[in-house]
Amino acid sequence: MEKKQGFFSALKDEVIRGLSPVRTRSKSPAAFLRRRQKQLTNGEALVTRSGSLTGETLAPLYEGPDENGSVIGESKRVGSGIGQWMKVQLARGPSGFRHRSDLRLLLGVMGAPLAPVHVGVNDPFPHLCIKDTPIETSSAQYIIQQHTAASGGQKRQNAIKNAYAMGKVKMTVSEFETASRVVKHKPAAGAADTGSFVLWQMNPDMWYVELAVGGSKVRAGCNGNLVWRHTPWLGAHTAKGPVRPLRRALQGLDPRTTASMFTDAKCVGEKKINGEDCFILKISADPETLKARSEGPAEIIRHVLFGYFSQKTGLLVHMEDSHLTRIQTIGGEAVYWETTINSSMDDYRSVEGVMIAHSGHSVVTFFRFGEMAMNHTKTRMEEVWSIEEVAFNVPGLSIDCFIPPADLKSASFSENSDLLEDGRGNSGLIVAGHRAKVAALV
Repeated sequence: MEKKQGFFSALKDEVIRGLSPVRTRSKSPAAFLRRRQKQLTNGEALVTRSGSLTGETLAPLYEGPDENGSVIGESKRVGSGIGQWMKVQLARGPSGFRHRSDLRLLLGVMGAPLAPVHVGVNDPFPHLCIKDTPIETSSAQYIIQQHTAASGGQKRQNAIKNAYAMGKVKMTVSEFETASRVVKHKPAAGAADTGSFVLWQMNPDMWYVELAVGGSKVRAGCNGNLVWRHTPWLGAHTAKGPVRPLRRALQGLDPRTTASMFTDAKCVGEKKINGEDCFILKISADPETLKARSEGPAEIIRHVLFGYFSQKTGLLVHMEDSHLTRIQTIGGEAVYWETTINSSMDDYRSVEGVMIAHSGHSVVTFFRFGEMAMNHTKTRMEEVWSIEEVAFNVPGLSIDCFIPPADLKSASFSENSDLLEDGRGNSGLIVAGHRAKVAALV
């Protein structure tokens, strides 16, 4: 019986032929996966290390208006401008309009958020030192040492030079609340958007992610010096402030960065999560970092993250972070946007001796409020993900895979653009009818 060709065999063959997973920005790391998916449609079998390579092709489809108000993908047929775009949406019906608004909100908030603090390139594994160290800090260092040991050990994690992960996601807006009413999306009325993502990482501080959901795609990356993000409706922009890790990688996919992230954390207590006793570690962005991330009318007030580490296994089983932005509108009241993300990690399995969470669930609350109580809105979103494939030390992966887009704009975006009730944001988009509009949240 003929032996099936595996993922690494195929990748090695391509590298030998001089085809790196990506050589230019036009050929992203996901391009290799798309070629493999085409081969699968022709009947070629694929053997993977951690599951099978399935899911949607990460390709951009129809999008809404660009920065000039024209319709991407349909401008030649229906004309340009927000008026034409509104006609298209109205022709599709109110449910289609609401769905596109919800999808942008989902991708803006949940697509590629970042962690609150910068992770240094030094040894991420803390050396326990009790002398002249506060009990909260020394306790946190001990908990991180247990987490490192439970995740596979320092030696094994230090041997990882790069990593790759591919998975499926399911996103939905489950609830919307105003001062006068609460709208809950039932499964029949608010069907979830499904999709997939690929994530590539390389030490130190380099990563690239593509997320395709419901026909829309978000890309984001870091070359070690700057973080950028691309959406079809805003194009490519850089992120202000220091380089920070991708939050999605901390959800049980990257124990080494997780250990580095919580090196200077404080142990603030204990709590039972899903029936499991956990230690709580807290980290928060310092005032200098918050100031560097603020821009224009948007002021980042706080960004705090709590990690819940199982007392039984030592693994990270839950994360909760809160992000608050204050936006001073021109001639109006101050508006506050608070984003809270709760993520639970499950199904830990060993991949080459490293414990990786293969499934999880996130609940996001996006709360807008101001001086007038009647102006508040609250949106609840949910994401369920599963990991299909994980691999370490992928041959052929180089720093060329993490080059920013050529059309990267020098003007950086704030973590919450000006999201006014009349739909006019910093990006120049004017989209009436959006209940909550997110230009970028990273």
